[in-house]
Amino acid sequence: MKKLIWLGCLSYLVIGVAHVVGGSILEQLIDYYGLTYKDGGQWIMNQFIGFLIGVLLAPSITARVGKRGAVLIAMGILTLSEAVYSLLLPWGWMLAIAPLAGLGFGMTEAVVGAMVIDMAKNGKASAMSRLETFFGVGALLIPIAAAYLIQQSIWQVSFPILAAMSGITFVLWLTMSFGELDDQLGYMPRRAVEPGEAAGPEGTVTARAAGASVFFGYPRKALPFLLLSALFFMIYVGMEMSFSNYLPSILIVRSGVDEPSAAAALSLFWGTMVLGRLFAGVLADRMGYSRYLFIATAGASVIFVLMAVMGQLSWMLALVALSGLFFSGIFGIALVYANELIPGMTERTTSLLVACGGLGGAIFPRVTGWFMDRYNVQSTLWYVSALVILMLLLLAVMLVLGRKQTQGMRSKA
Repeated sequence: MKKLIWLGCLSYLVIGVAHVVGGSILEQLIDYYGLTYKDGGQWIMNQFIGFLIGVLLAPSITARVGKRGAVLIAMGILTLSEAVYSLLLPWGWMLAIAPLAGLGFGMTEAVVGAMVIDMAKNGKASAMSRLETFFGVGALLIPIAAAYLIQQSIWQVSFPILAAMSGITFVLWLTMSFGELDDQLGYMPRRAVEPGEAAGPEGTVTARAAGASVFFGYPRKALPFLLLSALFFMIYVGMEMSFSNYLPSILIVRSGVDEPSAAAALSLFWGTMVLGRLFAGVLADRMGYSRYLFIATAGASVIFVLMAVMGQLSWMLALVALSGLFFSGIFGIALVYANELIPGMTERTTSLLVACGGLGGAIFPRVTGWFMDRYNVQSTLWYVSALVILMLLLLAVMLVLGRKQTQGMRSKA
């Protein structure tokens, strides 16, 4: 299992780089092709569309070719896409390849995340937190590497580097043996559905209570919790992307820092995110998922209210660092928590929640940009604070529903 988790970590490192590399060299691409920011935004949006498609297709593809097969397809598509990017073909071709690149890293994120949650018998939170740590490392390091390549006037090398990393990961998934887990990673044909059972989306059959209706494989009683979880992930990722994208601008306007210092503050945020993820899984396993999520979200709410109130640079930097620590484990632990309460649907639930997060990551930064243009930075910070408080309220209802579901499962057992 350790080999599988470490290869999953490498995969998440690659997709962390893939998520951020486009934005890191977007300015250079715009200059190279003589484009506008609108054209560059279309390229990013095309990747996002592919990301959503890849995440949503992951369960059905896994059911047909197995977990390892799905990862190989995703990594293969990502490798080929980045290799084509490296050729710097006419812009129309770059736009056409973008959805394939997004599909590659979107499907990889969904399949590998679901695989680890499903197969890690003990310490699921620690395993998922380790994956998220490596995702953060990739997202943290590629802007630094891209800045060096830009300085050396070889920014084009960013794409071949990512293609090589993805290709190496593809070969490792193809050739490595995981012992007794190999059978679970391969294609597992579905068995016939017995009377009184509902077929699960992952080649399994989920027991169904007599008379309980099923909606897309989910018991009707699980739908309120699933809907709240989807909203929680949408708001969380949207808020995190909004804050990280506009943090330098907020500091420049609010605290009067120069551009290099503002960029360094963004590195501070991602650095504390990575640091927090090193310990988030262990803390969540010891405290319990629900208690960890409540403390982390409540702490983040307090931090953002203070950020909206206090404008001094020293306070802002301290609060930025603390926000990274509180945010660090929320995504991964919430994913594990949701899957624990909806058993037998790991791949579909993971894909759905990651897709909702991606949707929020596309929508909310646009709204935040509108706030920045229409109102002042103070109003924008209050808006982001309101999103975090809304997350806390959603989580509180989720925890109540989750406790009822847990009690229901125990009574049936």
